Amino acid sequence: MSGRYSGLGGAQSSVVAWYIQRASQLKTFESKIELNRKPLHPLGAPMSRFLVCVLLVAMTALGAQNPATSVPPTQPTQVTFNKDVLPILQNNCQTCHRPGEVAPMSFLTYESTRPWAKAIKTAVLTRKMPPWFADPHYGEFRNAPKLTQAEIDTLAAWADTGAREGDVADKPAEPQWAGGWRTKPDVVVSTKEPYFIAAKGPGEIKQFTIPNPFKEDTWVSSIEIRPGDPSVVHHVIVQIPDKTDLQTLKEALKVLKCSDCVGNSGAILQNALLISDAPANLAGNAPNVPQSGGYSDQLARLRERATGRGAFMTMEAVYAPGTSPLNFGFHNSAKLIRAGQPIRLEVHYTPNGKETTDKTMVGFTLAKEPAERRFVIMAPEHMVDIRKPIPAGEANWETTGEITFSQDAELVWFMPHMHLRGKDMSFRLIYPNGHEETVLSTKFNFHWQLGYEVEDPIKVTKGTRMIVTAHHDNSANNPLNLEPDKPVAWGDMTAQEMMLPWFGVVVDNDAQPDAIAFYKPAGLDGPLPNAQPRVRTFTPQMNVLEPLGRPAVLQPIK
Repeated sequence: MSGRYSGLGGAQSSVVAWYIQRASQLKTFESKIELNRKPLHPLGAPMSRFLVCVLLVAMTALGAQNPATSVPPTQPTQVTFNKDVLPILQNNCQTCHRPGEVAPMSFLTYESTRPWAKAIKTAVLTRKMPPWFADPHYGEFRNAPKLTQAEIDTLAAWADTGAREGDVADKPAEPQWAGGWRTKPDVVVSTKEPYFIAAKGPGEIKQFTIPNPFKEDTWVSSIEIRPGDPSVVHHVIVQIPDKTDLQTLKEALKVLKCSDCVGNSGAILQNALLISDAPANLAGNAPNVPQSGGYSDQLARLRERATGRGAFMTMEAVYAPGTSPLNFGFHNSAKLIRAGQPIRLEVHYTPNGKETTDKTMVGFTLAKEPAERRFVIMAPEHMVDIRKPIPAGEANWETTGEITFSQDAELVWFMPHMHLRGKDMSFRLIYPNGHEETVLSTKFNFHWQLGYEVEDPIKVTKGTRMIVTAHHDNSANNPLNLEPDKPVAWGDMTAQEMMLPWFGVVVDNDAQPDAIAFYKPAGLDGPLPNAQPRVRTFTPQMNVLEPLGRPAVLQPIK
């Protein structure tokens, strides 16, 4: 047999087929009786009853053997947008699917959602939406999607039954997005002027110096980053450089040897040091000045040569497509924002074929009281040796790194960061007693760069090691890979690659961030790698050295 009865067993399908065939014959025969209005069979009434019995038996057999065709008991019989679908979208989708957010379509209204009914059904049935890539066998995460099977059935039924709007009176109240914010910030800062992004051209990383709004050290419970045009923003990092970091870099510069440098690295180090010293001088008279490549990778590498320890990037908050604002207070903690140093906003722009402008904003929600515990984001910079590119055609290039905790801490958040060839990343703990535990294993999606917030803090003791393993796909099987026949260099731009295992810890409020953990950076031996500009263009009038009255030691790199 074929069609809807093909799933039945041989003997049962034959019986059902016979019943259906017999019922059809009897139905035809009974119709002829009705048309001729003559009782051709003396048992007309019993025959009708027999027909009903035949159909009931057939339907019962079908229902027993093929339950997948039946309507789920939790599925509403009349599924409508206003009554059944909209509440699901409000609770699970509208954070991203609304105007000005990262998703390409809005699900706020029936009119904007109706054209996507079939696509929604496919996305939820295949578990592609809401986006989530963590292996369920490892760890529990409080921000994992909560879409239930009943909700999935409802969305699918809505698409299958005509995607009706329903009664307007059934609509739930609309969520209030305060100015588009997901949080309710108490203090908002932004770049002074919108920044222009051309329709075409290479990506670029810009840094904006913004006056610090806090006059004293302040505890905040969340930081939300809102790009003005998310379609061209690859990432945003909020930094408030610590004065001690700058002093360490100055000391490191004194021990720089020419044998440590190749090419023009020495000049770049000198220039970068001046740039790093510039924000404090610029804060009062030239805020919001965009800088091309002001946060020099060479400075971090120089510090590593002086200390023997891998550098951690200063990071107060991060934005990438798909990320959500962190709630620093969830684990009875908060983030400490130091006063006295300006805010440095690093924005990575990627042209998308349309001229636009961006004015990124940062919102701080103040903690209700001083925190006893401090939330710190750890961002190791040099887990891989950038002198060893990913080979052409390599489908599963593996890199690993090891981080050791110098004190007790609680792991509460993870965020892998890679680029177009990023494939997956895992975090495995090896405790001092030898016990091993994988706390996160996740696929990577460049378009949805998720953070993973653990349900219960993971307590790590001093000496615990965290092994980070990542894979990249530089083969033709990767649809995002435009040049599988070429090796891929490590770097900041989208066409290059990264392996950055960002993670968050909660520690005592007097803990020093640079003393929480350490790692041995890759490529520590030998000469410093050639300095690479973070953008391909340099606008002289934006050179932050000019307002300081100091001559630039390095000429602009073309």
